[in-house]
Amino acid sequence: DLLPPFSPEAQYCALEQVLKKLVGAVRTSHGRSRATPFLIIDAQSVKNTSSAWYKGYDAGKKVSGVKRHVAVDTQGLPHGLLVTTANVSDKTGAIQMLRKEKQALWQVVDVLVDGGYQGKPFADTVKDEIGASVEVVKRSELHMFKVIPKRWVVERSFSWLEQCHRLWKNSERSLNTSLQMMVLAFVALLLRRF
Repeated sequence: DLLPPFSPEAQYCALEQVLKKLVGAVRTSHGRSRATPFLIIDAQSVKNTSSAWYKGYDAGKKVSGVKRHVAVDTQGLPHGLLVTTANVSDKTGAIQMLRKEKQALWQVVDVLVDGGYQGKPFADTVKDEIGASVEVVKRSELHMFKVIPKRWVVERSFSWLEQCHRLWKNSERSLNTSLQMMVLAFVALLLRRF
């Protein structure tokens, strides 16, 4: 299995604890509760450099490297992060991420995803894991660019990550180090912007 090993009860590293506290502080400073009732989930495939040890091939995106799975709230703040090899499907990675973050996501009621996550088995698993319902938003059938309502928030979060030049490609040897670089980028962003 190419997914990074973890146990749902595993303690977060110090950097992840800092990020969770920052996200909670930003939400409360904006008059919201620390925990979010709404998540937007997406994944991004990123090319590896030659120094990376773990890689997979995402045939849909034609990328050999890793895949970053992100769950954000309506402000684009991260509530779930996971890095897998690129050959892990979006659905499988999202479920692993939700299992990892299960205790922190107890208040989530709705999860918004794109067409890549559609299907009853995925929706049922999300319901079983965190008790939330899944809403799939598809692009318009028109052959033109159109912004999908609410989905732009997670895309903006990916663009925030890409402001960190080190994250343009995955140059980390382990998947956990790649994850911690994402966490560090979000911590730096929150300290600068909020």
